[in-house]
Amino acid sequence: MGRDLVAGIDSSTQSCTVMLRRLDDGAVVAEARASHPATTPPRSEQSPLAWWTALLDALNDLKPYLSRIAAISVGGQGHGLVLLGDDDTPLRDAKLWNDTEAAPDAVQLLSKTNAQTWADRTGSVPAAALTIAKLAWTERVHPGLVGRARRVMLPSDYLIYRLSGNAVTERGVASGTGYFNPFTNAWDYELADLAVSGIDWSRVLPSIIGSSDAAGTVGGNADLGDLVGAVVGAGSGDNMTAALGMGIREGDVVISLGTSGTIYGITQSGVRDGSGSINGYADAAGAFVPMVTTLNSAKVTDAFRRVLGVGVDEFDQLALACPAGAKGIVLVPYLDGERTPNLPDATGFLTGLRSDVTSGQIARAAIEGVICGLLEGGDLLRAQGLRTHGRLIVTGGASRSRAYRQVLADLTGQPVWTCTLLESAAGGAAVQAAAALTRTPAASIAEAWAPSFEIVAEPDPEAWARAGDIRNTYRKACARA
Repeated sequence: MGRDLVAGIDSSTQSCTVMLRRLDDGAVVAEARASHPATTPPRSEQSPLAWWTALLDALNDLKPYLSRIAAISVGGQGHGLVLLGDDDTPLRDAKLWNDTEAAPDAVQLLSKTNAQTWADRTGSVPAAALTIAKLAWTERVHPGLVGRARRVMLPSDYLIYRLSGNAVTERGVASGTGYFNPFTNAWDYELADLAVSGIDWSRVLPSIIGSSDAAGTVGGNADLGDLVGAVVGAGSGDNMTAALGMGIREGDVVISLGTSGTIYGITQSGVRDGSGSINGYADAAGAFVPMVTTLNSAKVTDAFRRVLGVGVDEFDQLALACPAGAKGIVLVPYLDGERTPNLPDATGFLTGLRSDVTSGQIARAAIEGVICGLLEGGDLLRAQGLRTHGRLIVTGGASRSRAYRQVLADLTGQPVWTCTLLESAAGGAAVQAAAALTRTPAASIAEAWAPSFEIVAEPDPEAWARAGDIRNTYRKACARA
């Protein structure tokens, strides 16, 4: 049968998913998944070795297919800081995107160069999530450790390095560091020096290659068996590969409901938001993907399901049986601090509670709080010129929830779409693998392999009529955070 498949890896906070797709038409052939260690902010760290182990476990479940894989690539969680020593082993656990301990370090970085300058040079303003703040934290808490690093990497870079033996990165994932310029596609060593001085950044940072380029080939690592010789793609961030997997077009708005929540779209010119609310990331197809991220999304409803002692379906039923607006109850969902707005030490709270409160009100308020927070981000994106005339698409684990879908439709007055490719980040990484193998732009393959979409929720007219009041009430509650 030969090498007729490509593999896409989604190495997320929670797990590693590997998807195999046919090279000739992109059809999904098989999937496997292995868990990563659980984390909880404010300290959220994982060993990079755990990511590699999870990848090997997932590949082992796909062992009968390994000899058929022609190319492989990685969509990885963004921002995480990987420091490797001279022997290529991690110097410490990787600090992840949702770790908030670097918040004071971000403030210090902003005191060195103003926010608009950061936005003009990187598309983003330093915050606890960005890699540059984690570099500064590491130097403050572990002085000299960054200086001992042979390589400074991101999670997807690390896995690409383990697969290919080459230290490379690309513009999509690099644009989340805070020391990469997505408008010129180059590292900004001067900004990196503001985090840790005296480092030869040209030596320790990965080389930048094109998002559709090959990083190399899988080397003779005995752990990888029949995968040896497969082409390795450049890798990217998981949101960037998800956009490839779904074939997102300009005008579409995507809301991802995972551990975190994101809202984003595609633009041909980058966003430089000096307020820090929008990250002006690059995408993995030559354009830009301006994005607003909230720290608390599906984890919020996970927490309230646990409190109420109900499962996913029953929680959805409770929320859908309650009228829009939850009869006056509002949840400000900052359970583990918040990223947008930048409130790393905040906590969540409920308002409007009375003695006749019901579980349905709590369930509805939890979902409305998550969605309202993301829609605030959508307003910011539109104010920066994002075109939103296309589809409103939900993805991520909680996008399967009937209640999340319906509340989103009710609060926007728009139909809500989902795509048939549920694991879109892994699917998009497979697109990138095919691009590297065939020397074809990833955007062309993404278009050819674009999945089908369907409408999964339509707005209820009565609920939509109340949407403005619900969102205003939510804003007033947030003002008390």
